[in-house]
Amino acid sequence: MAKSTAKASAVHTGFLNFNKPVGITSMEALRRIKAITGQKQKVGHAGTMDPLAHGVLPICFGQATRLMEYVVGRTKRYTVAIKLGETTKTFDAEGEVTQSGDPCGITVETIKAALPAFTGAVMQTPPMYSAIKINGQRLYKLARAGIEVEREARPVEIFDIEIVDFSLPNLVINVECGRGVYMRSLAHDLGGALGCGGYVTDLVRTYSGGFHLEDSVTLEQLEEANSQNPTGWLQYLCPVDSVLRDLRSLKVSTQAEQYLSNGQSVGIGRTGMEAGYLEQFRLYSTDGKFLALARCDLSTSTWKPVKVFQTTTPSPYSPTEVGH
Repeated sequence: MAKSTAKASAVHTGFLNFNKPVGITSMEALRRIKAITGQKQKVGHAGTMDPLAHGVLPICFGQATRLMEYVVGRTKRYTVAIKLGETTKTFDAEGEVTQSGDPCGITVETIKAALPAFTGAVMQTPPMYSAIKINGQRLYKLARAGIEVEREARPVEIFDIEIVDFSLPNLVINVECGRGVYMRSLAHDLGGALGCGGYVTDLVRTYSGGFHLEDSVTLEQLEEANSQNPTGWLQYLCPVDSVLRDLRSLKVSTQAEQYLSNGQSVGIGRTGMEAGYLEQFRLYSTDGKFLALARCDLSTSTWKPVKVFQTTTPSPYSPTEVGH
C-alpha cells in the first residue's frame, strides 16, 4: 500500500496519466495518489474502472477537475481477454461459474460474423456487479446481497472491434468505444451470441480521452519521483489544456485577456481564420498562458468564455500568433 510521501501543499492544476494496477478500485487508486502527492482537495478521476481492469485512469488536479467531462466523454480503447465456454455471475474471472457451454465449434470466421451486431450504436444491459444506482442503491451492493434486479438496456456506441488473438478457449480483442460501455457486458453478450458463454479474464484500458497507456505513470514511479523531493511527482503532471489539443487556438491581446479573466466576452477581431458557429477555441495570453475555453459567437462577433482558468506559466500548447 502506498504511503504518504508528501505534505499538504498548494493546489496544483493539471492531469496525471495514471496507470491503475489490477486489484484496486478507482477510488482506492485516487486515495493512494492523494497520499503520495499531498493533494487533498480538488482531485478526481475521469472514468471508473473495475478492480480487475488496469491501464489508463486520468486523474484531474485543481482547475483540471472542471474539464473532467472533456475526458470522460471522449473515445476509449481497451484490450479485452475473454474465456469462451463459461458464464460467471460477475461476467469476469472473479465470479463463480453459472453456466458452461462447448466452444469447440467456434472459429475466427464465426466470431467475425458475430461482431457486427456489437458495433455501431447498440443497446447494452449493464452487469449486476456495477456501480450504477437503481432506486438509490448501487447494483453491486444488491448483487452481493443476492438480489438481482431488472436493468434497462442503455444506448452506447462501439466504433470498432478487432480480433487480436484467438486460441480456444481464449479470445483477445481490441475495442474502441464511447463512454458508458461495459467490457464485461460485451464479453458476456458476445459469448451468448456465440452460443457458448464467455467472461473477461483480463482488461486493459489502453487509451482514454487523449491519454495513452505507453505514456502513463505507475504508483511506483510516483513514489520514486518523491523519494528525494516531495514535489518530484509534478514532473508527470500534464498542463490543464493538454486535453483540449484537438480544439483550435488563438492568442489574444492584453486588453482582451483582462476581460476574459473576469469572465467577460471580447470581440473576435481579426483572427486570420474562419470559425464555425459556436465553435470552441483555446484562448491564450500574449505570453502563452492558457486563459479560457471560449465559444465563437458569430451572431455577436464575440468570444464567449465557457470556462476561465487562472494559470501562472506559459503552456507548451500555446499558439505563436496573436489573433485578436
